[in-house]
Amino acid sequence: MTGRWLSIIGIGEDGIDGLSPVARRLVADARLVIGGARHLELAQDLATGRQMPWPSPIAGALTEIEAHRGQPVAILASGDPFHFGVGDMLMRRFDAEEMLCHPAPSAFSLSAARLGWSLQGVATVSLHGRPLAGIVRHLQPGARVIALAWDGQTPGALARLLTERGLGKTSMTVLERLGGPEERVRRATAKGFDLAGVDALNTIALDIVVSPGATIVGLSPGLDDGLFENDGQLTKREIRAVTIAALAPRHGELLWDVGLGAGSVAIEWLLRHPSLRAIGIEASADRAARAARNATQLGTPDLEIVEGRAPNALRGLAAPDAVFIGGGLSDEATFETAWAALKPGGRLVANAVSLASQARLIDLFGRHGGEIVRLDVARAGTAGAGTVFVWRPAAPIVQWRVSKP
Repeated sequence: MTGRWLSIIGIGEDGIDGLSPVARRLVADARLVIGGARHLELAQDLATGRQMPWPSPIAGALTEIEAHRGQPVAILASGDPFHFGVGDMLMRRFDAEEMLCHPAPSAFSLSAARLGWSLQGVATVSLHGRPLAGIVRHLQPGARVIALAWDGQTPGALARLLTERGLGKTSMTVLERLGGPEERVRRATAKGFDLAGVDALNTIALDIVVSPGATIVGLSPGLDDGLFENDGQLTKREIRAVTIAALAPRHGELLWDVGLGAGSVAIEWLLRHPSLRAIGIEASADRAARAARNATQLGTPDLEIVEGRAPNALRGLAAPDAVFIGGGLSDEATFETAWAALKPGGRLVANAVSLASQARLIDLFGRHGGEIVRLDVARAGTAGAGTVFVWRPAAPIVQWRVSKP
């Protein structure tokens, strides 16, 4: 096709036998063929141009590809290059009109086919070069998950994580070198995991079984307060649920959580959708470390934490789509800096407990508009000898919500 000089060829463990006639011709005609050492070996009988293994870091190959612009170049990749593959990196440098992609069946597709699972009902996750904790949000009762492994140690590490969270009865299927002559499929439970010699090229399929007392990250906002390690600086679950609703996360947006504390609001923001991003700003080193632990435990290891005091720590950060200020506005400069950085149409939500901070929010409401509400929560408790139940109100929260014009 005219102008499509950069070919991205998905190749499986069956090598060139699994390539279509068009894909074979694109590899054979390429002046430069780039791929992993395994991919180049699989295609060595077909490639006639110069062969180049991916450098480390992999992005270092982009300059070489750029130098061959307009000449036939073939990129060899595993399975579907645009599903947790190299395609995304290439798209950031080259136009789609310059590329021609011939995907092969992905590891997800092959795994689902071996297991008889309908892929549309399966959570697909990559643990390749990513924190293991990223899978936590997908560990739901009765769920099925297929995960790309980082190496041969990943299945064992995942088995330990599942067992620690009360999911030890989960069925684990480890699928190695799918689609090739050395394919192997083995099963074990997480608690009884004893599979040895797992090949580095493996995929893990989970059929989640939840035992009583298991730690599950729910799908709705307002997670149990007990899931968050904290020193008392924690937005409580009822207020947190209302706060997330007020922040109204949308696809791909970035949140600033100013005064991160235990990280509960930023973490719950990230749990709403995998495309969301969050930066937490926290002056206390202890609290910043605690928030990082909470993020890992609850499946959002991608929470970015900036240790520093607002407003200075806000300067230079990527512009947010939403801002949460949870500890009340300690000074006018923090609000002004956050407000200036907030994108047009973005939302700012601030919670205040003390009378002084509530008065500050009311003043800002008068100047900028928006909506201001008071949130009151009371929990049942005992009185006297412990036989009489009474309502014990928590300190009321004043919440200001405003959208930037």
